[in-house]
Amino acid sequence: MKTQVEQDGIVTLTPDASRAASANTDLWNDDLRPCTRPEHSWGASRFASLWIGMCLCIPTYSLASGMITLGMNWWESVLTIFVGSCVVLVPILLVAHAGTRYGFPYPVFARLWFGTRGAHVPALARAVIGAGWFGINSWFGGQALDAIVSRVLPPWAAFGPHVFIAFGLFWLLNVGIAMRGPQAIGRLAAFAAPTLAVAALALFAWGITAAGGMGPMLAAPATIHGAEFWEKFFPSVIGVVAFWATLALNIPDYSRYAVSQRAQLRGQLVMPVVMAVFSFIGIAVTSATLAVYGKALWNPVELIVKFPTIVVLIGGIVVILSSITINVGANVMAPARAFENLWPSRITFAGGAILTGLLALLMQPWYVLSTFATYVFTWLGTYGTLLGPFDGIAIADYWLVRELRLDLFQLYSRSGRYDYAGGWNLRAIGALIVGWIPPLIGLWFAPLHFLWSGGWFFSIIVAGAAYAWFMRTSPSRISEAAYETITGIGDAAPARAVATAEVTPA
Repeated sequence: MKTQVEQDGIVTLTPDASRAASANTDLWNDDLRPCTRPEHSWGASRFASLWIGMCLCIPTYSLASGMITLGMNWWESVLTIFVGSCVVLVPILLVAHAGTRYGFPYPVFARLWFGTRGAHVPALARAVIGAGWFGINSWFGGQALDAIVSRVLPPWAAFGPHVFIAFGLFWLLNVGIAMRGPQAIGRLAAFAAPTLAVAALALFAWGITAAGGMGPMLAAPATIHGAEFWEKFFPSVIGVVAFWATLALNIPDYSRYAVSQRAQLRGQLVMPVVMAVFSFIGIAVTSATLAVYGKALWNPVELIVKFPTIVVLIGGIVVILSSITINVGANVMAPARAFENLWPSRITFAGGAILTGLLALLMQPWYVLSTFATYVFTWLGTYGTLLGPFDGIAIADYWLVRELRLDLFQLYSRSGRYDYAGGWNLRAIGALIVGWIPPLIGLWFAPLHFLWSGGWFFSIIVAGAAYAWFMRTSPSRISEAAYETITGIGDAAPARAVATAEVTPA
């Protein structure tokens, strides 16, 4: 029986299979169902715009700027950002292929490798990291709010816990908006990214003027050389990789709408370039602060407060808008959906947003951002190690174990081939544990510390290889003949028509 149709490399359910799958209400809803053919409507420009909007954010600025505080010069810092972005783009594109081909979101993709119930494990791992970023952006926004109030009402700065009060108010604002869903951000998202770009260019112009020209602004020499440089470079590259490691997992949430594999590939290739360009601005401005103030100010709010009141007001508002936009648009969706998925009948998206906010507080963003080393090596390095095995398992499953052949209908069946042992794929659990072993050895055994500092890299390879080995005899694999039995070949003509249509994904 044909349950799915492949058309120009994109697989969709047949109408009958779709109706049958929708009866499993604990596995199917409008957020989790696979896309229909008309919903595959995103072209390359849509993906390029998506990445530009995500790259232009305060955490990116701080990530790049902080390289100067480690002792790198400007071109070494830009190179580090570019190399890390290119490295992480590889798993992003490999995982994005699955989302485009089968039109499913990340939680459903996770069922393929962890099982219908085990999928909660990678979903919640992604949720924890999303909550952490929610807290980090809220801390940036809270600092900006505190800077504005302190400048307008000077007595405010003399009040002991003024920063934490401002952070608490901003946190409440973020949670309140997030409870209404990503649609609540509306036109603000389209306004915030270009506004942040203009603000960054304004800071760049200030840096050139304050430092006495481009040459002096970029003249700050590297203070680390030889072996010391490489000791900082390797974990810094991994930190940049970890910065986008979350997207390497849940990129199917976006790539599922691509009109073709070519479109999502071309659109996403802009990411390393955008990261390098925006990072150069942050790095140049931070180099200027080293020349002007004698200290590298990698947190933009610390720099903004040194300007006149009108600049503090405008700059603070830009940081606030950016923080709200990326929080509601990017950092709430994955954790809120993960919490909602745990108990669909009791936890709504709004409830998931509240839980995300509370978890963000437990992540202590004030500590994460206390120093750049804590931000990169502790925060980014640790969660990169946490997520690396999931990336390796996802890639190995789709490309090596399945060889791109899936039974889409069975992903929505409680007793299907992807239900494994009561909804849990124990082979995936085993590969996950094996993937964490090398970094933990590096953490506990000092001579092999490089295994920990490069935790994402080693864990993704080890977990992927272990999973491919464990799954070599799995009955869930589909042969080419079996795939042809369940898959019909669609007419290419409608696909060409869809490619020119403007359809908004459900």
